[in-house]
Amino acid sequence: MDIAAYMADVGRQARQAATAIARSSTATRNQALLATAAALDSARDALAEANRKDLDNGRRNGLEPAMLDRLELTPERIDGMIEGLRQVAGLPDPIGAITDMTYRPSGIQVGKMRVPLGVIGIIYESRPNVTVEAASLCLKSGNATILRGGSEAIHSNQAIAECLNAGLREVGLPEASVQVIRITDRAAVGEMITMPEYVDVIVPRGGKGLIERISRDARVPVIKHLDGVCHVYVDAHADPEKALKVAVNAKTQRYGTCNTMETLLVDEEIADDILPLLAGAFREHEVELRGCDASRGIVPDMVAATEQDWHEEYLAPVLAVRVVAGLDGAIEHINRYSSRHTDSIITENYTRARRFITEVDSSSVMVNASTRFADGFEYGLGAEIGISTDKIHARGPVGLEGLTSQKYVVFGDGHTRG
Repeated sequence: MDIAAYMADVGRQARQAATAIARSSTATRNQALLATAAALDSARDALAEANRKDLDNGRRNGLEPAMLDRLELTPERIDGMIEGLRQVAGLPDPIGAITDMTYRPSGIQVGKMRVPLGVIGIIYESRPNVTVEAASLCLKSGNATILRGGSEAIHSNQAIAECLNAGLREVGLPEASVQVIRITDRAAVGEMITMPEYVDVIVPRGGKGLIERISRDARVPVIKHLDGVCHVYVDAHADPEKALKVAVNAKTQRYGTCNTMETLLVDEEIADDILPLLAGAFREHEVELRGCDASRGIVPDMVAATEQDWHEEYLAPVLAVRVVAGLDGAIEHINRYSSRHTDSIITENYTRARRFITEVDSSSVMVNASTRFADGFEYGLGAEIGISTDKIHARGPVGLEGLTSQKYVVFGDGHTRG
């Protein structure tokens, strides 16, 4: 197959479909989502058979158990995809909303209107349910989308694509509004990220290696985050009970997520009292602690931390611990080592909390709350396409609004400029 020609054809079709879907009504797009949910429900046997092929191939190719688990489409996960479509259909539609209308001295009215981005390319690995999540958010926000899943899920993704196409057909929207790449060759990704004439933005969802490659080689704007090096700082004015509760949850509620705490910072004023309590709580969860010299002076059985530990996203029951010189030391450490994802302060001092949220340069900054809340659903976005640590366009969890842009609209009544 001529991969470049195939991808160019996919891009052309997506660009044409983007015009149709952008001018479609909210009701039509919602009906497409509900029709897709019904198609998935009717295609359970076909989905299970396609998924079986992927699982069998994965086992033959030596996929690790964790990857096989992510790949599997259980009946419960199919239920989740169906429910997710229904939930997205029920979300408010951002498209067409006009805000910030003001009268200018000339008499014109100026405002901003929400519009789709156009064509969104999404590159992801393993989990076939991402196909539905990504397609539903793009469709709801009036965008066409090109989806490139991992080769290990090719049969599952194509079976899901049939259901998506059925939902689009039922309401008269172009099937090219959602296209799932049919080839597994990695060259398709290289073509997709270098087609600015067809693709308006790329969203990579996967491991650090994938995202680094996309960020390095893309000629299309990318919405992404590389690491989740998240911090919790226990201030001298913290409530000890809150500190224990929040810090333990931030690390142990789930280990393998990008919003899990990876470094614990403790104010030197209270370290002697609270650090042994924190260490004991983490030992109960069998979390390995890697501490600085001051931390190990208080809790001697910690492993000695290296410089690399302050940069590390463990995604495992391992936690770096550092005693810092108050709020200034905490902010300095975070702004040096944080991946700009999510950082939290535990304090009862309002002034210190305000300084922290003002001076910590991350996409989510929290006061007395677990970093695990950094999630589109928890933020009330309904769902998310991913989390962005970029500073322009979208930052933090990217929901429907993050898949739109704004354009200025001007209303006059025969006004001319003098």
